[in-house]
Amino acid sequence: MSGIEGKVVAITGASDGIGAVTARMLAARGARVVLGARRADRLERIAAEITEAGGAAAVTVTDVTRRADLASLVALARQRFGRLDVLVSNAGIGPISPLDDLHVAEWDAMIDVNLKGVLYGVAAALPVFRAQGDGHFVNVVSVAGLAVRPGMTVYGATKNAVRTVSEGLRQEGGGGFRVTVVSPGFVRTGFTDTIPNERMRATLTAARDRVAIAPESIGEAIAYAISQPPSVDVNDLVVRATAQD
Repeated sequence: MSGIEGKVVAITGASDGIGAVTARMLAARGARVVLGARRADRLERIAAEITEAGGAAAVTVTDVTRRADLASLVALARQRFGRLDVLVSNAGIGPISPLDDLHVAEWDAMIDVNLKGVLYGVAAALPVFRAQGDGHFVNVVSVAGLAVRPGMTVYGATKNAVRTVSEGLRQEGGGGFRVTVVSPGFVRTGFTDTIPNERMRATLTAARDRVAIAPESIGEAIAYAISQPPSVDVNDLVVRATAQD
């Protein structure tokens, strides 16, 4: 993983789950990490762990629905470490429910976080990558964007939208930066805790407990993409349990 050492990596949704695990893994391999999430206490705790282990970390409270917060995340990376090499857009929510439940406010929230949050990150980092002549967008989406499932329509749509944005971004990049999409399957996180529909929450929690993989598996996929030589762009990684249908 020599391609990771020394890189400056900003991560959204870094206070828990995949984001926190990825931050620790990359820092252990020599990356300088900039952590963004809404929960300041958790960010500070993770940064302290990284620093105590000999790594380098900076934190800033980041709500990805606020464009200014993404701009601040990128600015902190440049201020603290002189540049930004990778933006990992990992923040996401999944209050999934059947369309008949008409949870329109939650549809809006998923669009704001899962899609617009990624676009705000692109808006913040793209000029920096252009000026540097290189950079890497890593967008964490979901296998829910690969197959439409009842109850996951809006959630899957936001993830598919990010997949489309990522491919367009890659093509428009003209080789000036890299773009990777990582699609996790069931992962052992608290994702299902926010599902408002009780039946769906019970079903998906049971499925998670039966087949979910560790968040470290997703962190390894992200690390793999980042570690490749500059001429290699790993575009699409699907990581799920062998037992997941």
